[in-house]
Amino acid sequence: MPPVAFPRPQNNNYPQQQNPYGPSFPIPRRDDEADSDAGDHYSMNSSTTRLAGAPAFYDQPTGDAASEIYGRRYDPSVDSHSSIPSISPFADPGLASSEHYPAWSADRQIPMSTEEIEDIFLDLAQKFGFQNDNMRNMFDFTMHLLDSRASRMTPNQALLTLHADYIGGQHANYRKWYFAAQLNLDDAVGQSQNPGLQRLKSVKGGAKNAGTKSLDTALNRWRNAMNNMSQYDRLRQIALYLLCWGEAGNVRFVPETLCFIFKCADDYYRSPECQNKVEPVPEGLYLETIIKPLYRFMRDQGYEVVDGKFVRKEKDHAEIIGYDDINQLFWYPEGLAKIVIRGGQRLVDIPPAQRFMKLSQIEWDRVFFKTYFEKRSLAHLLVNFNRIWILHISVYYFYTAFNSPKVYAPRLKNSPSPQMTWSAVALGGAVSTTIMILATIAEFSYIPTTWNNASHLTTRLIFLLVILALTAGPTFYIAMVDDLPNQTQVPLIIGIVQFFISVAVTVAFGTIPSGRMFGDRVAGKSRKYMASQTFTASYPALTRSARSASICLWLLIFGCKFVESYFFLTSSFSSPIAVMARTKVQGCNDKLFGNALCTNQVPFTLAIMYVMDLVLFFLDTYLWYIIWIVVFSIGRSFALGLSIWTPWKDIYTRLPKRIYAKLLATAEMEVKYKPKVLVSQIWNAVIISMYREHLLSIDHVQRLLYHQVDGPDGRRTLRAPPFFTNQEGAGFKGNFFPAGGEAERRISFFASSLTTALPEPLPVDAMPTFTVLVPHYSEKILLSLREIIREEDQNTRVTLLEYLKQLHPVEWDNFVKDTKILAEETEGDGTSTSHNEKSSRTDDLPFYCIGFKTSSPEYTLRTRIWASLRAQTLYRTVSGMMNYSKAIKLLYRVENPDIVHNFGGNTERLERELERMSRRKFKVAISMQRFSKFNKEEQENAEFLLRAYPDLQIAYLDEEPSPNKGGEARLFSALIDGHSEIDEKTGKRKPKFRVELPGNPILGDGKSDNQNHAMIFYRGEYLQLIDANQDNYLEECLKIRNVLGEFEELQVSSQSPYAQWGHKEFAKSPVAIVGTREYIFSENIGVLGDIAAGKEQTFGTMTARALAWIGGKLHYGHPDFLNATFMNTRGGVSKAQKGLHLNEDIFAGMNAFGRGGRIKHSEYYQCGKGRDLGFGTILNFQTKIGTGMGEQMLSREYYYLGTQLPIDRFLTFYYGHPGFHINNILVIYSIQVFMVTLLFIGTLNKQLAICRVNSQGTVISGQPGCYNLIPVFDWIRRCIVSIFLVFFIAFLPLFLQELIERGTGKALLRLAKHFLSLSPFFEVFSTQIYSNSILSNLTFGGARYIATGRGFATTRISFSILYSRFAGPSIYMGMRNLLILLYVTMSIWIPHLIYFWLSVLSLCIAPFLFNPHQFSYADFIIDYREFLRWMSRGNSRTKASSWYGYCRLSRTMITGYKKKKLGHPSEKLSGDVPRATWRTVIFSEILWPIAVAILFVIAYMFVKSFPDKDGNQHPSPLIRIAVVAIGPVVWNAAILITFFFVSLFLGPMMESWAKFGSVMASLAHVSSLVGLVAFFEFFWFLELWDASHAVLGVISIIAIQRAIQKILIAVFLTREFKHDETNRAWWTGKWYGRGLGNSAMSQPAREFLVKIVEMSLWASDFLLGHLLLIILTPPVLIPYANTLHSTMLFWLRPSKQIRAPLFSTKQKRQRRWIVVKYTVVYIFMVSLLAALIVLPALFRDHITFNCSICRNI
Repeated sequence: MPPVAFPRPQNNNYPQQQNPYGPSFPIPRRDDEADSDAGDHYSMNSSTTRLAGAPAFYDQPTGDAASEIYGRRYDPSVDSHSSIPSISPFADPGLASSEHYPAWSADRQIPMSTEEIEDIFLDLAQKFGFQNDNMRNMFDFTMHLLDSRASRMTPNQALLTLHADYIGGQHANYRKWYFAAQLNLDDAVGQSQNPGLQRLKSVKGGAKNAGTKSLDTALNRWRNAMNNMSQYDRLRQIALYLLCWGEAGNVRFVPETLCFIFKCADDYYRSPECQNKVEPVPEGLYLETIIKPLYRFMRDQGYEVVDGKFVRKEKDHAEIIGYDDINQLFWYPEGLAKIVIRGGQRLVDIPPAQRFMKLSQIEWDRVFFKTYFEKRSLAHLLVNFNRIWILHISVYYFYTAFNSPKVYAPRLKNSPSPQMTWSAVALGGAVSTTIMILATIAEFSYIPTTWNNASHLTTRLIFLLVILALTAGPTFYIAMVDDLPNQTQVPLIIGIVQFFISVAVTVAFGTIPSGRMFGDRVAGKSRKYMASQTFTASYPALTRSARSASICLWLLIFGCKFVESYFFLTSSFSSPIAVMARTKVQGCNDKLFGNALCTNQVPFTLAIMYVMDLVLFFLDTYLWYIIWIVVFSIGRSFALGLSIWTPWKDIYTRLPKRIYAKLLATAEMEVKYKPKVLVSQIWNAVIISMYREHLLSIDHVQRLLYHQVDGPDGRRTLRAPPFFTNQEGAGFKGNFFPAGGEAERRISFFASSLTTALPEPLPVDAMPTFTVLVPHYSEKILLSLREIIREEDQNTRVTLLEYLKQLHPVEWDNFVKDTKILAEETEGDGTSTSHNEKSSRTDDLPFYCIGFKTSSPEYTLRTRIWASLRAQTLYRTVSGMMNYSKAIKLLYRVENPDIVHNFGGNTERLERELERMSRRKFKVAISMQRFSKFNKEEQENAEFLLRAYPDLQIAYLDEEPSPNKGGEARLFSALIDGHSEIDEKTGKRKPKFRVELPGNPILGDGKSDNQNHAMIFYRGEYLQLIDANQDNYLEECLKIRNVLGEFEELQVSSQSPYAQWGHKEFAKSPVAIVGTREYIFSENIGVLGDIAAGKEQTFGTMTARALAWIGGKLHYGHPDFLNATFMNTRGGVSKAQKGLHLNEDIFAGMNAFGRGGRIKHSEYYQCGKGRDLGFGTILNFQTKIGTGMGEQMLSREYYYLGTQLPIDRFLTFYYGHPGFHINNILVIYSIQVFMVTLLFIGTLNKQLAICRVNSQGTVISGQPGCYNLIPVFDWIRRCIVSIFLVFFIAFLPLFLQELIERGTGKALLRLAKHFLSLSPFFEVFSTQIYSNSILSNLTFGGARYIATGRGFATTRISFSILYSRFAGPSIYMGMRNLLILLYVTMSIWIPHLIYFWLSVLSLCIAPFLFNPHQFSYADFIIDYREFLRWMSRGNSRTKASSWYGYCRLSRTMITGYKKKKLGHPSEKLSGDVPRATWRTVIFSEILWPIAVAILFVIAYMFVKSFPDKDGNQHPSPLIRIAVVAIGPVVWNAAILITFFFVSLFLGPMMESWAKFGSVMASLAHVSSLVGLVAFFEFFWFLELWDASHAVLGVISIIAIQRAIQKILIAVFLTREFKHDETNRAWWTGKWYGRGLGNSAMSQPAREFLVKIVEMSLWASDFLLGHLLLIILTPPVLIPYANTLHSTMLFWLRPSKQIRAPLFSTKQKRQRRWIVVKYTVVYIFMVSLLAALIVLPALFRDHITFNCSICRNI
């Protein structure tokens, strides 16, 4: 088709708003505009330039930004273009079009010129109605891609490989989809018969007719078609695909839907109907008719309109049809057959060429359905990780069954018969089969049965039942014949056979993925499984060495584990089993139960011990995993040549040679320049960049630079810096850079990283183009002066600047010296000052305090930038990433010395040429979704960024309110950069591109949507995704070409990818992600920072290194490089369903992995990354990770990976990702289970006479009625040692990592620092936070945690906030365990328990222990005052933080909120989180607490079932427990009813007295507290003041009360109002006028139930708070405790520590008065509580009452 068929569009098509340039700021014009230096590249004379109506070149800002030829692109006045037909309407008028894309220029035999390509785009836009801006943007995008590829291969090959990547190659997603959805059949059948039915038959039917439709011939036909295509058609297909993609908005998340749309469009374009159309279609048609309906469907799944606003629907993932469900419809031919248009006709029945026009008539609501149900339940763990459970539980069963023969021996014999032993052990096979059956049943509930996959589940279930019969059946037979007198050999043979079958079954189920059993979904040849193979199981193959390493690793781990567990855990467990299996307790009795319960106490205990052992069995594996992965990782690092053991001095002396050999592309250069000359330029640039960042002082720099010196023969030569030559002497490092500083770390990493093997770099002009993408929401851009110099609040005690000065003293010094030099330069004009020394030192004071003396903006700005570059700001990130541009220019200049010659002395033109190159190869795009809504300060800061870095591109969302009221606003993705000109009217910059979106793109959690909307503006082949808290360094940026070489696409073979199908080069799986190291730059902020940094070091580098090698690295962290084409044709760089994809990045990794992309890890490149390192922020981060992990458990990716990966890779995946978190859950469970075990053993020890044994362990005779429980105590010691080991193994990786990278001394030092700073306390606590967040997410969904505020690590958080944040996750559990531990200590004391005291205490006090300045006396007392006020406020008027609010928030997890808003504007607490489902609530909130309560009650009843010292039988303990447990509840109810009526009648009269409600509330609360204490004392009295019995009783009472409260909340409470009106109504008695409407009658009853629960909670919280405060008091009383504590937290010497805050005299007086007053109150309360415990204990013999009732209870 001739390209001239369409006239060029006139300006009516181009909206006038694009005017992307002109002078950005009033800058003096350059006057040399007509001089030759502007004429070089631009061959047109100036008059034509004028004609084109473009602002001429000289309107350019000077300086850096001189001549941004390449950055500005589009011209506002297009109308005049018709006069110069040779120029494309997009190019800069002053420059021939080829200049833009130098590699795609006429002298290189390009297959088609830029103009022709542009015609294709124009033509497509007119045929399909794409938006104009989308078309311009995608044209530029395509040209950049072609330019990037053509710079390192022939233009023909560039176009070919590009087409292969997008459309037709072996790894193109489109081709894979085309065959997976079996469209080849559809296109082959033709329209004669009914194609839909025909196709379905051919899928089901066995015989393919005459083989024409078989897959191989189809593939061949496809290859031929692709091979014979003209280049023109290839480009047209790429263009059409990109145009469809560029406008798709949220549809970009569903890649196969996009493929489908593209296929319809492509078929339509080829049809005569389309070709014969002359009229252009209206602009925006594609968006309106195709994208918007799909977008609306996606949006309405999650949102509904309420009062004209979109509100999140309260649906959980299982009811929302998410992106993945939409996408999977298009995977299967059956899915495509479901698509119907209005009128009921199926889309597949329409001939392909006409489908596109019918797409707008599809009713999407009727088409989509769920393809995987993400229900919240723990059964996901069973389905996805069934092999883990089988490998552990079954093996454990085999071990223990063999070691506990007494359990199944006949009653009178000591050991069972041999056949019984074989058979009983063989039941392990039945165990594994049962696990499989349960997993299969659970799987049924996650997969829609209507779909084509329930069939294999049913088959599997039937098979499993048969196997169960085989493995379990013989045992019944053997048990029946076992006692018969005349035995044959048959039972024994059966038993042995059964045993071997069981072993075989366990091995099979433990290793074969469940997706491959009975119908292979992974490698099966059936067409039925083709789609799920293509999209979920095309795992990239490992090389032979890596695969064998992987298998080797797991054989070692499990070999060690099974051996060690057998000897350490199981065989040691056999003696307690032998002792306990048949012990019956004698002489105990109970009124109600007789001796049924108490005689079996020992078997109960044994059962709990079995569970305990199983948990330890699981933990063992993780221990061995860590040990071996560390060993492998270290081995790997030696193999890569990364380690300290290579002697340091070689590293530095060889550095220049290595820079020359590895970083410079020296292969193509002539040898006329000495290597030294080239290296010196690179090295000097790096050193100077460090000097500019104030890391080095000027004298250090002198010693590090290459200098020119006069040689002996009079020639100038270069002298290498002493740093490279003089390496001897211990003090050498101090001479060159500040010891232990940032500079040293960077130089040494740079030097050691160059020892590894790096891919060969290409010359700069041949390197691929890449883009850095930074998503930005509301992070700080630049710190304002106010933020730096003012304190945040009273608790920080320090300004940000002070804090930063303390962290970076050397850098601050260098900064100040620099500033002084500057200041002298500007002042020192002619005024000769002769001050004496003293006055000049006082003059310098302001410099050292705040960094400037005059507050003129240039000085304050310097201080602001200095601070911003050391805090986590966007400015730091951008300036770090802009080092790429510097690096590219530097490399280009160094490698092409001729260029410097050619330009002679004209530095400006040289600079312009370098700029052009860096702009061609590299872009930075920031995606600021809120840009158009920024406030004034943020706008100024963004503007500052654009002025500092004119090449920076900002993509933002632009909103246009709809013309008619109430309609939807239109949203646009817009792009500006520093060259976009400013609009006079609005003062805003005019966007270069403005592409309309189908609607508001932010449907998910925000970050991935933000990345997605900016994705169309990236350029080039690779993307680096960066978070807004990262940093980069010049010396790292120099390695960019090597890192991009990791993608293995630099040297492409010259063959066509379509030439011979299986061609070697194109058969390898593409590299999707290259991971790099992160350096946490906040690791110097004390112990917490160090822990977080250490975690990252081990996870981010050590394990990642080993995992990437054996193919298990899935996570892409955030400095990672992505293969942009690969990722974008497969659904983008991150997934975006709200809630489900909370950790969006790991989903992209799993997606890439399942679809055949490799994920590599490069050791030699690192980016900086910041973490907020206060206690609260670390835990919020961990909560986020834990919650995200919980969501991942639900996701289909985990299901696919867990059920389809081969065993070694599955184990790598499991232990690398979810295993860590599940291990955390098990560690916490192990502590709890162990507590219960100890409790039960303690009751035995307390009540029974334990036999004394002699040294051989045989019982000494003459001890009638004694019980031999000695082995049990040995077992306890062993268990404690195991738990201790599992815990401490966590420190091993960090220690070894440090050992390898920094040497023995440093490693030991760091470990010692950790232990002295009590980091194990923090570890226990964070483990609990992790496990709690996962479990609560799997049961209730959304993360509801109370934010603890940010700020730096020095902020002191008050007691009440910490208490309210951590009570639910950790303190309550810790306190319950403390009580149990107290009892255990009273009943069996062994020194090993000290470890447990510490662990359990840490669960309670860790938050306070790591709170800065927790132990300063005044603050402690003021905290106490705050705590008392927090407990009592919020009852007469609403308060933001109050105990009542905290109580409500934790309750709503179960009750949920009311849907309709009544009267009040609802406060947004966490309204969009759905309430939990009934199933989960019944289990976790009703059955579980009841079970726990029953356990403790049994223990208590056992203790009470022995006669007292006079031989009298106790009355039934149940009655006593019931009275004391339910008493307080009844008492509360009585109080409440009284107060209810009092307030009802008095309230309205007291209306003028504002505090009335509070007074009523506190009276009620205090009386409930009194009631609780009174009941406890009464109980203790009943126990005859026996302390340990009382503690055990209290434990069971607490369990019962907890169960009662949970049941009341879960069963009887309706949904919660979003406001707290009812609470205030209850206390003030004013129920009218509250906006409660008709619920004013039902609400009091509900509120009554709530208040009953609240009263007990209030009383217990009050007591707990006091208990915690008492535990924290001793350190407060020690002098200097606060200083010591700060030293421990911040690792700063006391002299360096942050000063105490300064208070005014008035504040001081006020504080002193508060402290005095509340000290008295505190002492009084503490002594009162102490008296209640101490007095009875002292006077136990004197206090006796005579009451008849007491005796019967």
